[in-house]
Amino acid sequence: MKVFTETLEPNGATLTGYVQEPSGELRNAQMRPAVLIFPGGSYEHCSDREAEPVALAYLAEGFNAFVLRYTVGKNHPFAKAFQDAQAALAYVRGHADDLFIDPRKVVVVGFSAGGHLAAAMGTLADEKPDALVLGYPATLEDHLHFLETGIPGVDQAVSPATPPTFIFSTADDAIVPVEDSLAFALALVRARVPVETHIYVHGAHGLSLAKPLTADGTPMLAEPDVAQWFDASIRFLHQIIGDFPLDLPAPDWVSH
Repeated sequence: MKVFTETLEPNGATLTGYVQEPSGELRNAQMRPAVLIFPGGSYEHCSDREAEPVALAYLAEGFNAFVLRYTVGKNHPFAKAFQDAQAALAYVRGHADDLFIDPRKVVVVGFSAGGHLAAAMGTLADEKPDALVLGYPATLEDHLHFLETGIPGVDQAVSPATPPTFIFSTADDAIVPVEDSLAFALALVRARVPVETHIYVHGAHGLSLAKPLTADGTPMLAEPDVAQWFDASIRFLHQIIGDFPLDLPAPDWVSH
């Protein structure tokens, strides 16, 4: 596996890649799909809990993974984070051969504010990802005022060009209301964009993988029911972008 960090123009955001290099024993997975992960953090920081642990989970499922630490902070407008997101997608697709990925199978995964940024990539950007995975995303303009001025709502920008989307959230999220997920899902339905939505009964905001390893020692951030979102997202992505083929001749060692 190759791990690297690239600094992106124009704002100095960093993109860290986790890339499975080709192997003669992985003949059907020489080129892989990619996930580009936007951690949450209220556009004030990028959460470690929603970064590398998520990347490594997707890596284990056959996706080359990339974590964007985009521009954040009170003194930086949303436009800079949006620039960073576009630069990251362009970098991943532009270096597809070197990164051993299929440029037509790039998924953007975002949580909370990072979910908003991911949804913005699927609605407002000229170059869009091939699928979205959104965890408890902020999408409604009325619910974004607590972050900073100038952050647009994204539900009204959904169009038939928005990529297929997987959404998960919890009904009792006290930070980003579940209405944000439902409004975005309804907009996708109206635009006839494939969408799968999971609304779990209980769960605090910021669950990430909802497992002890991402809970920071906090019981309320480990919810076994919500943790099912990850496997569900893998199934959804296989439906949308496919899985690795199983039609190659068996290697010599299998017949011995």
